[in-house]
Amino acid sequence: MSNESNLQVTFSKRRCGLFKKASELCTLCGVDVALVVFSPSGKTFSYGHPNVDTVIDRYLSQVPSQNNDTMQFIEARRNANVNELNDQLTQINNTLDDVKKHGDELRHFHKEIKALFWWACRIGGMNRDVPSQTLPFFAGNASSSDIPLYMSNPRQAQIFPPQLPQNHMLQSNLFGYNIGGEYGIPVFF
Repeated sequence: MSNESNLQVTFSKRRCGLFKKASELCTLCGVDVALVVFSPSGKTFSYGHPNVDTVIDRYLSQVPSQNNDTMQFIEARRNANVNELNDQLTQINNTLDDVKKHGDELRHFHKEIKALFWWACRIGGMNRDVPSQTLPFFAGNASSSDIPLYMSNPRQAQIFPPQLPQNHMLQSNLFGYNIGGEYGIPVFF
């Protein structure tokens, strides 16, 4: 055929027909079939029942080795496929290990955060000692020195660094105490 698209359409129809007939042969007669077809563009298509490799291996084990080049090609192709799949499996396993390690780090960090910020937990999630120890503080019956500050823990000091020094002049101007400034004394009446 001179037209490339017609050639491709004809090949596709014939390939489907061959695969269908091979499937019918397997179903009706109970035989094992392997079918390999090469397209005009060089692509390989295969059909096999139960599997192309199984049928080819069985055939090659019964037929004495006549063409050593074909055997080498088949073995090289099989080894290349196995090596490629092993590389993909190794890459996926490495990614899985990294994700598991990251998850463990996150769980560990979450436990640290929960331990550091016990007061942010739900009361139902606290142990029995924490609410009874902190109840006097929240009720106003204890002094602030009875409960340690969160910055006394060095781990919390890393999470919340000390604040920068504040400019008290700026702070007083923000709240309307600009006495003698360009805006004058604020009037509240």
